[in-house]
Amino acid sequence: MIHAWRSAWQSWRERTALARRVIPDVLWRRTLKRFAFLPREGEREARLRRMTSLFLDRKEYTGAHGLVVTDDIAVAIAAQACLPVLELGLERYDGFVGIVVHPGQARAHRQHEDESGVWHEYEEVVSGEALEGGPVMLSWRDVRGAGASASRGYNVVIHEFAHVLDMADGQTDGVPLLPPGLPRARWVETITAEFERFTQAVDAGVETALDPYGAQAPEELFAVASEAFFVSPELLLGEHPQLYELLRDFYRQDPEAALRGTASPAAP
Repeated sequence: MIHAWRSAWQSWRERTALARRVIPDVLWRRTLKRFAFLPREGEREARLRRMTSLFLDRKEYTGAHGLVVTDDIAVAIAAQACLPVLELGLERYDGFVGIVVHPGQARAHRQHEDESGVWHEYEEVVSGEALEGGPVMLSWRDVRGAGASASRGYNVVIHEFAHVLDMADGQTDGVPLLPPGLPRARWVETITAEFERFTQAVDAGVETALDPYGAQAPEELFAVASEAFFVSPELLLGEHPQLYELLRDFYRQDPEAALRGTASPAAP
């Protein structure tokens, strides 16, 4: 009885949210045209559009340095953020509410303790940042250019929201909450091996398909690989096939196969 009541309440809540956050057809078509890596037809597009509306209803946007968050900005961010959780569920993002949008890159204050125990303080220029519990900070310049930068495997929204997924268990270590059927041992073994191989290539000056920033830490490799997985999957599959398969099983999507039209977009 309680389960039925909760289910009915949840359905009513979502219908109300969808009514509040209707995305006009013109705006949605414009968003899909700008970001060609988003699903563009069929059931997946319909589900992404629905999830984008729910995301808009649950999150709060703030513009920094005088930036006015327009409907174009809000939908562009929401649609890209929802892509990774299209099969996992929007509740994966329940741990935060705020999104701060800067016109361009921002300066973030850093503190770091070196191996000698000495603390260093400095500022780092960033295009995005995700903090545990929020907010998520994004550069609109980078978000807006995501269509053009997709060929390089770069997407700041997916990168930062991969960090959100990673932090869901209270640790930022490159190991998100894994779905049933994906053993933690397999995840850790694969990420560790791929990180070591990638770091060796970067340190040797080898040109890599993935952003060298992924060599900073396993959690950065997870975020960088997630970017490429969704916006330029052939890059990731060609250079890191085992990592591609791991992300396919985690996200339950197969973007490279979907591009070729050879398989269902959702992985088993």
